[in-house]
Amino acid sequence: ITAAKLERNYSKEEIIAMYFNTVDFGSNSFGIKTAARTYFGKSPDSLKIEESALLVGILKAPTYYSPLKNPENAMKRREVVLNQMRKYDYITQQEYDSLKVLPIDMSRYSIQDHTAGYGTYFREYLRQYLNEWCANHKKPDGTPYNLYKDGLKIYTTINYKMQKYAEEAVAEHLSKDLQPAFYKHWKGVKNAPFYQLKPEEIEVIYEASMKNSDRYRHMKENKATDEEIRKAFNTPVAMRIFSWEGEKDTVMTPWDSLKYYKWFLHAGLMSVEAQTGYVRAYVGGINYRYFQFDNVKVGKRQVGSTFKPFLYTLAMQEGEFSPCTEVPNLPVTFDMGPNAPAWTPKNADDKREGEMVTLKWALANSVNYVSAYLMKRFSPAAVVNMARKMGVTSPIDAVPAICLGTPDLSVYEMVGAMNTYANKGVYIEPIFITRIEDKNGNLLESFIPKQQEAMNEETAYLMIDLMRGVVESGTGARLRYRFGMNAPIAGKTGTTQNQSDGWFIGITPQLTTGVWVGGELRSIRFRSITLGQGASMALPIWAYFMQKVYADPTLGIRKDDFPRPAAPLRVDLNCTGQDDETEQYIEEEF
Repeated sequence: ITAAKLERNYSKEEIIAMYFNTVDFGSNSFGIKTAARTYFGKSPDSLKIEESALLVGILKAPTYYSPLKNPENAMKRREVVLNQMRKYDYITQQEYDSLKVLPIDMSRYSIQDHTAGYGTYFREYLRQYLNEWCANHKKPDGTPYNLYKDGLKIYTTINYKMQKYAEEAVAEHLSKDLQPAFYKHWKGVKNAPFYQLKPEEIEVIYEASMKNSDRYRHMKENKATDEEIRKAFNTPVAMRIFSWEGEKDTVMTPWDSLKYYKWFLHAGLMSVEAQTGYVRAYVGGINYRYFQFDNVKVGKRQVGSTFKPFLYTLAMQEGEFSPCTEVPNLPVTFDMGPNAPAWTPKNADDKREGEMVTLKWALANSVNYVSAYLMKRFSPAAVVNMARKMGVTSPIDAVPAICLGTPDLSVYEMVGAMNTYANKGVYIEPIFITRIEDKNGNLLESFIPKQQEAMNEETAYLMIDLMRGVVESGTGARLRYRFGMNAPIAGKTGTTQNQSDGWFIGITPQLTTGVWVGGELRSIRFRSITLGQGASMALPIWAYFMQKVYADPTLGIRKDDFPRPAAPLRVDLNCTGQDDETEQYIEEEF
């Protein structure tokens, strides 16, 4: 019945094409495109006659006729296919005689490993999204699309070069600077790398890691007892482990491997094109093969002072405030209700405490007193509402403490929100796909990002001016004095309590890029703010990435200034005197 339906609805050529697009060629290769790439490193239209014959021959029994496992069988099977081609005049007798004796060339054989290459975290996110898309979209025959069998053409926003530069930037900073510093920082310290945890608390962490491991799940599925599992985890075995010097073959117990991997610092980076919302680079972690958790879209961590721009945006919307408005740098106390003690946020240092300071200086230096002052002037609910307008969807408690950055948000949310400033006050949802076509090139869906006005253009420009102060003379100043970057840049660093998370979000007229760095758990962190602040942990990755981007003229990312609004500004942006000096080292603290 199925064969009859196929013949009624499709031509023979279409049926053959569908077959070749889905069939198993062995070596984890499904479909002719993947098979041609796996066995010969080329596209199907570039295959030679003998190569095509080999692939067709494999189909009868992919293992038995595998050119790798059973080359003699594969040779004989290829000859059968060539003989059929000669028999039906697709090749001449002379061609047959010459082709059948050619050796099988497997020099370009390469298994397509989904954990290898660039964009591994992005590809996994895309796979999950597209599987859901396929389940919700029907083909003309009424059945859902199949991502692997229907020859769909997916057009993404990722720029290959930017993706490459982003992954190189993460690796450069973590492998050469931050991870060695982390090892040195904790060397010889009891209970390292956990900060202020008791041995029994650390043991609970390792137990949870063991139960989340593939080894544990596999043994449980095979009815192993707890005693057998414990013994296996404490028995040395040969294994390959990740290191920043490259994969290493070693022998250790699985239990020790759990401890080994807890030492690594992790990262997430996303870069979005300011005016289109196109995600150009997406780095979900340091190595997908070994660490599959996505720190861009899935992971959410406290954002620290990178949340403060939401609060300052409210101030800029009010006619009485501007970047040069002076406010008192004094403690502010919040009444937390009849059954709770009053709360007074603290500054990281006593610099200019008791003085009147401009809002630009306060944001540049991440002054908590001023954030508390603004929170008192407005309200937690108003700040949450502003974050919502700028695309933040995660739960946020409307409490005074959010003025210091207590919410847990994703890199995806923060980059999308901060990009609103570069896009003249209009939030544009970051997107990953531009269109999907069927195998014949027919458009199935085009993707247009959602947009909404979060603030007027002047407010967005005032925020750009405020955040440029962070780079010119504040917590992000090392972009200038250490990395020598001279392009117009607005940005904000973020450091959470006890240095658990380091953030930097940098804005240029064309790109908004956010970086997060931290341990797998919040208890894995630096003990000092010198190493653990966002300017040390995350900012260098942003710098390395943008240096590579600016140096590549083919990308068209220029060092243009931020465009001023067409209408005259209502305020003067020349804050004289106190904002001119660049600090070489500025601490910030959540």
